Amino acid sequence: MADSPLHPKLDMGQHPDIAALRAQYDMAAQSRSGQSVSGLTFLSGLYLAISPWVVGFFGRSTLTVNNLITGIALALLAAGIASAYGRIHGLAFVVPVIGVWTIIAPWVLPPHAASAGTIINNVITGIVIVACGLACVMLGTMSLHRR
Repeated sequence: MADSPLHPKLDMGQHPDIAALRAQYDMAAQSRSGQSVSGLTFLSGLYLAISPWVVGFFGRSTLTVNNLITGIALALLAAGIASAYGRIHGLAFVVPVIGVWTIIAPWVLPPHAASAGTIINNVITGIVIVACGLACVMLGTMSLHRR
């Protein structure tokens, strides 16, 4: 249908309820706890990206590339959560998924003989990312309960 005076084009992004919900999400992300969570998530992503060179993943090029790519993706996602949580809150569930992947990656990606340092690094980093991800998801639900 064409945009006419009888049939105006409706934009759901401008609906008052959606605008109010986005404002609540943004206020939750701007709180001290929201900034702490998104900051820690961002730092976890950066650490995950540089961890192969910090820990020394010698002979583990697949895991090195995996940690670099997932770390950069996590840092970008955390930056998005920090800057526009009202619009990106639907992607917050990806953060704990990245954390779980980080934990299991040393056993899944070839070659399968990972060193103890590699495994410990990924497990601890993955646990921190899962905790940050659950906190990111909870930011949205906490803002809904404050109404």
